Amino acid sequence: MPAYRALLEPLNPAEIRAVVAIIKADAAFGDAVLFETIEAMDPPKSAVVNGSPLDESGAPISRRARANVFHGDVDGVWKLTVSLDDKAILTRAYVPTARPMIQLEQFMQVEGWVKADPRFIAACAGRGITDMEKVCVDPWSAGNFGYAEEDGRLLCHTFAWLRLYEDEAFYAHPIEGLNAVVDVKSGEVIRVDDRPGPPIPMTEVNYDSKFLTDTLPPLKPLNIVQPDGVSFTLTGHHLAWDRWAFNIGFNAREGLTLHDIRFDGRPLVNRASLVEMVVPYGSPDRGHFRKNVFDIGEYGLGKLANSLKLGCDCLGVIQYLDAHMNTMTGDIFSIEKAICIHEEDSGILWKHWDFRTERTQVRRGRKLVVSCICTVGNYEYAQYWYFNQSGEIEFEMKATGIINTVGIEPGKPSKYETEVSPGVAGQIHQHIFCARLDMAIDGEKNTVVECNTQAEPAESNPYGNAFFETQTAFKTEQEGSRRANPASQRYWKVTNPSVTNAVGQPTAYKLMPTNTVTSFLVPSGPSGSRSNFVENHLWVSAHDAEERYPAGDFMNHSDGRGGIKDFVAQDRAIENASVTLWHVFGLHHSVRVEDFPVQPCISTGFKLMPTGFFNGNPAINVAESVNSESRHAGSCCA
Repeated sequence: MPAYRALLEPLNPAEIRAVVAIIKADAAFGDAVLFETIEAMDPPKSAVVNGSPLDESGAPISRRARANVFHGDVDGVWKLTVSLDDKAILTRAYVPTARPMIQLEQFMQVEGWVKADPRFIAACAGRGITDMEKVCVDPWSAGNFGYAEEDGRLLCHTFAWLRLYEDEAFYAHPIEGLNAVVDVKSGEVIRVDDRPGPPIPMTEVNYDSKFLTDTLPPLKPLNIVQPDGVSFTLTGHHLAWDRWAFNIGFNAREGLTLHDIRFDGRPLVNRASLVEMVVPYGSPDRGHFRKNVFDIGEYGLGKLANSLKLGCDCLGVIQYLDAHMNTMTGDIFSIEKAICIHEEDSGILWKHWDFRTERTQVRRGRKLVVSCICTVGNYEYAQYWYFNQSGEIEFEMKATGIINTVGIEPGKPSKYETEVSPGVAGQIHQHIFCARLDMAIDGEKNTVVECNTQAEPAESNPYGNAFFETQTAFKTEQEGSRRANPASQRYWKVTNPSVTNAVGQPTAYKLMPTNTVTSFLVPSGPSGSRSNFVENHLWVSAHDAEERYPAGDFMNHSDGRGGIKDFVAQDRAIENASVTLWHVFGLHHSVRVEDFPVQPCISTGFKLMPTGFFNGNPAINVAESVNSESRHAGSCCA
C-alpha cells in the first residue's frame, strides 16, 4: 500500500483523543479549551498524485491533524495543525474576529434559553400560549446586519412553532413574528423581537405513520439480491470497484469527502467534496430577511449526518462506514452507519441493433454509489456520488424534509410565498451549493478549457445548418471565473496537455453544469456580500491546500472576505498548472402545495465525463450478461 494512502483515512477515535490531549497540554489552551473541529490533514497533493512518500521539500509525509479551537470567555478562534507522530502543535494562527460553527450540542441549549426568557414567555402568552413545553424553537444563524448589540458575539436568530401534542407536526403551527437573538457562548437572550402577526394556524397536517389512517396499499416487494456478494472491496476507507479506486473521508464540516479518485490506476481527482451551501430566502417581511443560512460553514454537515437504516435509506447489499468526530469539549461523537456503499443497476450501458444482420449487442451497466444523508433542522440533504462503468462521475443532491413555514392570514399569501395549508406558507428560496474539485487528470498539471457552440454566420452558412464548437484555454484565475450559458451549450473541460490520446488530443474530463441557478441577492447587500461565491458557476484557482472554503473559513457573522473571490483576485497562472475547480449549482425552490407536510425529493447535481480521456468507449469490453432472475410479469407467482 502506498505510504500516502494511510494518511487519507479519517481520524479514528484514538487519534482524536490524542489530538485533544496534545492541545490541552499546551499552556495557551488548557483543559477549558473548546473544540470546533478536529480532522485529518490531507497529505500533499504531489505525494498523492505521484504516489510519493515525500512532500515537496523531500521530507517524509506524516500523520497530521487540523484543529480549530476556542475559549468560552475569549473572542476568536485558533487554527492549529498537530503532528500525531511528534505529539506536538506544529502551527497556530489566532483569528481574533472569527466565530466558531454553531455546535450540535448547542441546538437544544438555545431552545431552552429562549423558552425560559420572561420576554419570550410574555410574547407567547399574548398569543394564548401558556404551556411552554409545546413551543419549539429552531436556532438559525444570524448573519451580519450591522446591529451594534450583536457585534462581536456568536449569535443565533430563532423562529418558533407550536407542537400540539407528542410527535405532532409542529411546522404546521408557526408562531409568526416572534424571534429571539441569542448569544450562544454566554446563553444570554440579547433581544426578543415581537412583531404583530397573524394568529397561529391550528389545522393539523401530520406525516408520522402513527397518525395516518388512509395509508395506500403497499406495492409488491422489489428485492435487490446479489447471491455472490458485492463486487467492491473495502480496505479501511479505501474502496475499489471495477476499475475505480478512491478513499472515503469524513469530517464535521464537509461531511463526506472523496480522495485520490482513479480509473484503472490513472489519477482524475485529488479531492472532491461539497464545501459550502447557502440557502437565501426571498422575503423581506418581519424577521425573515435574516434567513440566509450557510448550512456547511455555520453548522457543519458532518455532525448532522443520519445513522442510516438498512432496507430504507439504502437498498440492496450494503456496506456501511461509521463516522467519528469530536464534541465541543473534546469527547468522541460517533455516528453509526453514517456512510452507505452499494451497487445499483444503471440500465442499458450501450446497445446497437444491426438492421442488416438483425444482430444485437447490448450491455447492462452498473454503478457504485457512496451516500450520506444529513438533517439540518427542517431539511434533509441526501448526497450521492455515482461511479459508472463508462468512466463518468456524477454527484446528486436530493433535498427533502420540511419546508420552513411562516404564518399568514389564511388565503392572503404575499408575493414572496405560497400558501400550503390554511394560514401556513412556504417562502421562495434557493439552495446554492459549491463543490470543490481538486483536479489531477493524468497528473498534477492541467489546463481548463471553456467550450461553446455557435452557428456559422448567415453569409457563410448557405444551407442554414452549420454550427461548431470553439475552445478557449484559461491562462489566469480571472479568466477562469465564469458563468454557465445554456444558449451556447457551454461546458468546461480539464485537460492534461502532456498526455494525449490515440488521436493526438490532450486527455480530458469535462464538467457538465447541468443544474446551475441564478442568485437574486443584491451583491452589495448584507446577505449577498457574504455569499459572493454564487456570482459565478465556475471558479478556477491555482491549487492551494489552505484555500478550502468558497465563502471563508469562519462563516458566523462573516463579511464576505477570505473566500474564492479573494483567492482568484491574485490572478495566478492556471495554464498547465495544479488547479482546483469550484462549481456552483443548486435548486431554485418556488414552493408548491405538494411540498407540505414533507417535501418529495427534488434533485440537483453535476457530472464529470471523460472527453478524450480514453481511446474509445471504455465500456466496450464490459462482459455480456443476461439476468436469469428476470421474468415475464404474467409468469410470476400470485
